[in-house]
Amino acid sequence: MKALRSFLRDSSGASAEEFALVLPLFLIAIFGTIDVGRYFWAINQVEKATQIGARWAVATDMVASGSGGLNEYSFAISGGIPQGTAVPEASFPGIYCTGTSSSASCNCKSGSASYCTVSSAAAFKRLVDRMKLIDSRIDYANVRVDYDWSGLGFAGDPNGPDVAPLTTVTVSNVQFRPITTMLFSANFNLPVLSYTLTMEDGSGTESN
Repeated sequence: MKALRSFLRDSSGASAEEFALVLPLFLIAIFGTIDVGRYFWAINQVEKATQIGARWAVATDMVASGSGGLNEYSFAISGGIPQGTAVPEASFPGIYCTGTSSSASCNCKSGSASYCTVSSAAAFKRLVDRMKLIDSRIDYANVRVDYDWSGLGFAGDPNGPDVAPLTTVTVSNVQFRPITTMLFSANFNLPVLSYTLTMEDGSGTESN
């Protein structure tokens, strides 16, 4: 009986018990702080890749290019716009392009036009591959390229595309996995990021 009372009064393991209770919360706080830093670092990486992608998109071949594509289409001959005048917004509603590692697809944002559906899989792949050098998490399905009216260029330009569109590269659905949720395989999507530049020559396979 005396031994039992002694055992019940023994508090030598209390510190270890308290430590075991506090340790999980402490680790969550530590890894949570690390995850906040990793999260903003990941956003910065994707943002930089998006900026590089936009620069690449305006200085190299258009994704919306090919035989009869936007890079070749004559708004003077085929679109009825007077030679030498700016292409009006109503005649160029814009194009959006997506793709995979081996294909690309472009479409008009409204209405329909023959130049909207022409695309270059090679140009799209080069664009995304350049972005992947900045952030390898970016995949082809995460990237979209938009060409929108800017008012620049003129119908029947003999030296290049009749329009110099605003070119926007958008990256979405890039996943981020915090350390604190790795055991549950839980991922979170990073914010949608986009960057816009005005088309330059729209021709070539290399950019700075």
